[in-house]
Amino acid sequence: MTKRDVTVIPFYQVDAFTSQPFGGNPAGVCPLTEWLPDDVLQAIATENNLSETAFFVPAEDGYHLRWCTPAVEVDLCGHATLAASWVLFNKLGYVDEAIRFHTRSGVLTVSKSGDEFCMDFPAKAATEIAIPAGLLEALGITGGAIGVWKSDDLIVLVDDKAIIDALSPDFNKLAVFETRGVIVTAADDQFDFVSRWFGPQVGVNEDPVTGSAHTFLAPFWAARTGKTELTAQQGGERKGTLRCIVRDDGRVELYGAARMTIEGQFQF
Repeated sequence: MTKRDVTVIPFYQVDAFTSQPFGGNPAGVCPLTEWLPDDVLQAIATENNLSETAFFVPAEDGYHLRWCTPAVEVDLCGHATLAASWVLFNKLGYVDEAIRFHTRSGVLTVSKSGDEFCMDFPAKAATEIAIPAGLLEALGITGGAIGVWKSDDLIVLVDDKAIIDALSPDFNKLAVFETRGVIVTAADDQFDFVSRWFGPQVGVNEDPVTGSAHTFLAPFWAARTGKTELTAQQGGERKGTLRCIVRDDGRVELYGAARMTIEGQFQF
């Protein structure tokens, strides 16, 4: 029997949108020197069983960045971008002021801002639609729904934060809707808005903090409140926080902290 070469891939697990361990949203991060086959990237993400794993390779002016859930590759992920930036700045010796990531969603820039990181993302619009049949039932919402909007996800606006805290969706029923995910949001006394995100369609029943959803939630709430800088909290039992700045050039700045909880390697 001949000895087979072993592939070794560095691995980091970073909690994003929190300064405390075991808070926020955990993401896997795998720095690569070149792309592995797509099925291998997906297998690593499935093995991690985190809502997202980020993979990046060097580019001439930054990095190419991709994200996978345990089930599919996605076009945009905020918390795994934040996690990848933390790894580059804190473990891999990145010294420039900002990191340029080339992604399916265009060029994303991440810079340090004190103890936080600032992610510069494209803003997205949301369009009000009729409430899809069965959606509120799937979420377990029996009253207090103001309306539903559509962007990358379906946005359900409710009139009381207590509704969000009590949510217990039927994920089998929720999975039939043709959307990346469903986010339920409300105004709050401590934060400008709060939310919870559910995505059985992409293999993530609940994502504690979905940075990409704030590319449309921040403009949505900016229009409702008249504010261009907003604070947000997302999550159920596990929560994280971020700060959003809606610019007038079609971009959104998302600020959040992060910290590493696991460092190791994949071998296969």
